[in-house]
Amino acid sequence: MDISSVRLLPRKEESLLRFHPWLFSRAIASTDGELYDGCLVRVESHRGEPLGVGHYAEASIAVRMLSFIGNEEIEPQFWQARLAAALQLRLACGLLRVDPEVGSPNNVYRLVHGEGDQLPGLIIDVYGDTAVMQAHSMGMHYAREVIAQALMQVYQDLCGPEVIRAVYYKSQGTLPTREQREMCDDGFLIGHTEATPVWENGIKFMPDWLRGQKTGFFVDQRDNRALVEQYARGRRLLNAFCYTGGFSLYALRGGAERVDSLDSSTKAMYLTEEHVKLNFGQCHRHRSITQDAFAYLDEMPQGEYDMIILDPPAFAKHRKVLRNALIGYRRINAQAFNKIAPGGILFTFSCSQAVSREEFRLAVFTAAAASGRHVRILHQLTQPIDHPVSIYHPEGEYLKGLVLQVE
Repeated sequence: MDISSVRLLPRKEESLLRFHPWLFSRAIASTDGELYDGCLVRVESHRGEPLGVGHYAEASIAVRMLSFIGNEEIEPQFWQARLAAALQLRLACGLLRVDPEVGSPNNVYRLVHGEGDQLPGLIIDVYGDTAVMQAHSMGMHYAREVIAQALMQVYQDLCGPEVIRAVYYKSQGTLPTREQREMCDDGFLIGHTEATPVWENGIKFMPDWLRGQKTGFFVDQRDNRALVEQYARGRRLLNAFCYTGGFSLYALRGGAERVDSLDSSTKAMYLTEEHVKLNFGQCHRHRSITQDAFAYLDEMPQGEYDMIILDPPAFAKHRKVLRNALIGYRRINAQAFNKIAPGGILFTFSCSQAVSREEFRLAVFTAAAASGRHVRILHQLTQPIDHPVSIYHPEGEYLKGLVLQVE
C-alpha cells in the first residue's frame, strides 16, 4: 500500500500501543509524502516502526486510526470485515428480532458507533430497510461509496438481500469544517426508500433522515425510554426538551395519568403530536407545550409534576465551553428539584461528550444541595448496547443519566 506517512516524536507512540484511536498533531515529528484532509496515512514510531494506518486531518486530532497493524490494506475486504463484526454484535444482542411479548419487530438500531466499532468518524443507523450513514471525518466521506457497497454485501451475506434496500448519506451537518460541509451533498448512495414507521419495543416512530436531527432519530435513549415506562403509571409527567416525544410515548403506554411534552421547536412539537396519534390516536392524557424549557420550569406551579425528564441537547460540544455547560446543567436541574412534587422521580441526562460522568454528577449534586431536599440515586444510566464504548477510548461514553427520587 503506497501511502504517505507520519513519524512521531520520541515516546509519543505510547497511546497507540494502548490502542487509543486518536493521534494528536503535537505528537508528529515529520511527514513523508503528500498529505491532505481525509487521506490514508501510515503512522510510524520515531524509529520508523509501523504502528498502524488511519485517516489524516489538518486538525488537533491529526489521525483517526483504522488499524493498528502497520501495513494493513484498507480495501473493500477491510470495510466488510469491520461491518460484519458490527452486525454480528447486534445480532448476538437480539436487536434484530421480533419481540414475542409485543409481536412487532424492533428494527431501529445503531449499526456502527465510530470508535466503539473500530471505525472512527463513522456512524450508521438503521431504520427498517434503510441504513443512514453519517461521516464525521473527511476520510470517511471519501470512503462513503465503498462503505455503502460493503454494507449491502454484509447484510446480504448475514441477513438476506431484502433486509437493507437503501443507503442514505447524511453528513452536511457533521463534517469538521464549513468548507467541507458545503461541498457535501446528502442523498441516497444505493437504492431509494420512503420514510415509513419503524418499531422500537412495540412503539411506532417516523424517522426523518432528510430533515431531522442526527440521522433522523435519537436511537441512544431506547433502554432509558423503557425505564421511564416502568415508573410512569399514575404519574403526572413533564418531558422537557422532548424533540419527537420518545419518552412521552413510553410514559403514555406505561399508564401515566398525564404527559406534557415540552420543546421550544414548533417542528418538534408537530412531530411529537404525530407520534402520539400514530400510537394512541386522539389521546386526552397528552398535551403539547411549545416554550423554552428554562422559562417554563421557572413559571410552572410548585408540585405540578411528580415525574420530570430533562434530556437537553448537548450544552457543550467541546471543552472550551465546559464552564457554561455545567452552569446550564446546574440551573435546569435546580429548577426541577425546586418544583417537583414530594416523592417525585427525576430522569436527568447529559449527551455532551465534553462533560465527564463525574462533572455531570457534581453539577446535579450541587443543584440538589441548593434545593435543600433529600435526593436519592435510583439508577445511573448510559447509552445502550448498540452504542459500544472501546475500553481504550473512554471518550466514547458520551450519554450520562441519573434517575433520582426527590423527597
